[in-house]
Amino acid sequence: MTSVPLKAIVIDDEDRARNTLETLLREYCTGVDIVASCPNVPQGVIAINRLKPDLVFLDIEMPEYNGFELLNFFRDIDFEFIFVTAYNEYAIRAFEVSAADYLLKPVEISMLQAAVEKARNRSRLSGMKERIEILKDAFRGGDISRIAITVNDGFLFTEIADIIMLEADGSYTNVFLKNGTSMVVSKKIRFFEDVLLNRPNFSRPHRSWLINLNCVKKYIRGESSLLMDNGKLIPVSREKKPEFETHLKKLGITV
Repeated sequence: MTSVPLKAIVIDDEDRARNTLETLLREYCTGVDIVASCPNVPQGVIAINRLKPDLVFLDIEMPEYNGFELLNFFRDIDFEFIFVTAYNEYAIRAFEVSAADYLLKPVEISMLQAAVEKARNRSRLSGMKERIEILKDAFRGGDISRIAITVNDGFLFTEIADIIMLEADGSYTNVFLKNGTSMVVSKKIRFFEDVLLNRPNFSRPHRSWLINLNCVKKYIRGESSLLMDNGKLIPVSREKKPEFETHLKKLGITV
């Protein structure tokens, strides 16, 4: 049984970028039907209201209005969106903490196909409001209080303060929360370390662990271990111990 094609709109002020993306979609994403191509946000808003697309490919930096501002024109967003951007690594982290889909220019065929497939399988409006709010805060460089963690059946919107600790597991990370739940996330622990870099209450006392110092019940200095609020013992590695104890002193914690 053939699936219904996704109606898509491409919005980008650069003719070449827009034409290239349309060509890739037609050649390599047969389940996508391009119903409009727009050079700016106002035309894009009109096309979205008229054609009711399933998916919008959206450049960020455009004259007059940027890609984020397009989202402000809609009270309820009933379409998936994929940002197509040449932005740097900092901005990419903003997309990832909000679980927003993005493609880097020049667009790779395999990444385009994966993004389209993800959009097809994602339930409409899955945490859309929360995803957009986190994205805007993160992109502005604001002090975000939540992150969107991608799980098998959608997203888990998690307060950063509710994270007790994170455990490295190869290309994955085990996330432990205050409510007793844990989950496996398909991101390396380094990603979370970068996201939490400016939060002094998070520390990495061991290469396999990133912890919330507010959730430490006891530091067993002689054994070089930490007893967490959830009862787990976390090791403090020999090479990390001086840095870890200096971190504690800076926070006014006596060791």
